[in-house]
Amino acid sequence: MEFPDLPLDDEPETYVSFNFEDVGFDLPNQQSLVDWLLALATAEEKLVYELNFIFCSDEYLRQVNIEYLQHDYYTDIITFPYTEGVIHGDLFISSERVADNARENEVPFLHELCRVMAHGVLHLAGYGDKTPEEVRVMREKEDEYLQKLSV
Repeated sequence: MEFPDLPLDDEPETYVSFNFEDVGFDLPNQQSLVDWLLALATAEEKLVYELNFIFCSDEYLRQVNIEYLQHDYYTDIITFPYTEGVIHGDLFISSERVADNARENEVPFLHELCRVMAHGVLHLAGYGDKTPEEVRVMREKEDEYLQKLSV
C-alpha cells in the first residue's frame, strides 16, 4: 500500500491560546493580540512554537509559585519555558495583580495586561529581570512593543 506524499512544513504551526483558570474577564480582539505577540517574536528574531496564556487569581498563581518555584509571594506573572531557542511555554498571569498594578500606574487594565503578556514573551525570548540593567532593558522592550499595539 502506498501513502500519498504530504506537504512538509519547514516551520511548525504556531499555536497561541488564552485560557481562564479561576477568573473570567473580557479579552477583546484576541486575533489582534495574537498578531501583536507574533510580531513581537519576529522582531526579536524568535520562532513561536506554542504560547499558552493561563489567566488566574492571585491565590492560584501564589500556589503555583509555592509549588514549582518555592516562592511564597504574589506576583503578576510566572513563565515556564519548554524549548530553548524558540518561544514555547506557559505563562500564568494573575488578572487580580494586573488590575491592582493598572490602578496603581493609572493605566487601563488591557494596557497593563498587554505589558505583562509582553514581559512573559520577552522572558521566553531570553530576557531576564534579575539585575537593575536587565530590568531597564526589559522595561524599554515592553514600552517599545506596547507602542506598536492596536487593540
